[in-house]
Amino acid sequence: MSSEAIKLAKRFYLDEWTDAMLYKKLAEWERNEKIRKEFERLAELEAWHAEFWKSFLEKRNEKPPKPGISRLTLWGVKLLRKVLGPGSVASLLEMGENSAIEKYFRFLTEYSTELSAEERETLRRVILDEIEHEKFFREEEKAFHVENIRDLVLGMNDGLVELLGAVTGLSAVYPNNPQIVGVSGLVVGVAGALSMAIGTFVSVRSQRQVKESIRSRMEVLFEVSPEKTVEELKEKLTEGGLPEEIAEEIAEKLKTNPDAVKRLLLPETEENEVRASLYTGLSYLLGVVFPVTPYFLASNSLTALVFSVLLAGSALAIVATLISLLSGISVRKKVAEMVATGLGAAFLSYLFGRLMEAVFHVSAL
Repeated sequence: MSSEAIKLAKRFYLDEWTDAMLYKKLAEWERNEKIRKEFERLAELEAWHAEFWKSFLEKRNEKPPKPGISRLTLWGVKLLRKVLGPGSVASLLEMGENSAIEKYFRFLTEYSTELSAEERETLRRVILDEIEHEKFFREEEKAFHVENIRDLVLGMNDGLVELLGAVTGLSAVYPNNPQIVGVSGLVVGVAGALSMAIGTFVSVRSQRQVKESIRSRMEVLFEVSPEKTVEELKEKLTEGGLPEEIAEEIAEKLKTNPDAVKRLLLPETEENEVRASLYTGLSYLLGVVFPVTPYFLASNSLTALVFSVLLAGSALAIVATLISLLSGISVRKKVAEMVATGLGAAFLSYLFGRLMEAVFHVSAL
């Protein structure tokens, strides 16, 4: 077997072993009996997956790597579990499951001829297990409103990046007046939080109203002409890739079940616009705190800027690390990506501030 396949198998073994330990810890921390049992079941499945890859390597006279889980990973999982609840953990773990499904399918496709019939069948079962995990995660997302936790992460990230850019640019204009920079940053931050919250409220509410309007129209259409509604369902199934004869058969069987037809044509959304706007606005304000606070404590703007960059960069790194630890994304890459984009925006803002100072001579000395 190729060295690349062996390298992937070793990586899969470590990932599955880590996931098994992670689910086991989550089960130990969980008070909800239903969720705890599900985490225990997932831990057993992941342990079986890890054993498959271990056996896979040993059959090829390859020594499996020594597994281990870092304290940082456990700390990140436990912190996120306590602060945001099991739904947030489920949401981020789903990203890792999606990644595993794609990697395993690619491995099965590319190295099929190098696998025994038993190994191919076992790997198919592993892929099906990972897909089954997604079902549990989707159910947990609905129960814990995980879509709003994503609003929180994005809102905080926006607040950090935008306000860091704003105070950095203002620091170039007011180098010896940090209070003006701080107050200006707060004004911009509050205005940004309100704008984000209102924008989220209007967007989510509009989407819900449009769907409700379409759903009402469909109810009328089903009462007036069930055949037309079934025809729309057939078109949707065909567009989704089903052969026309199968789509027609499904549509005919469902024409006596209007509720099923309406759910297929227009799935319901459970996102609440008030909750979404509050998560977005408040998390944006939380992001504002880090880059703005130093300007109320330092004697000059340039000193404050150093601490502002350090605080904002640290906050971005923590958010990126927590996401990476649970989603299977490289911690280094995710941290580098978020910190680089945030600090890059701040640097460009500083240059723009210096340009405005030179052009309009507005520096307050």
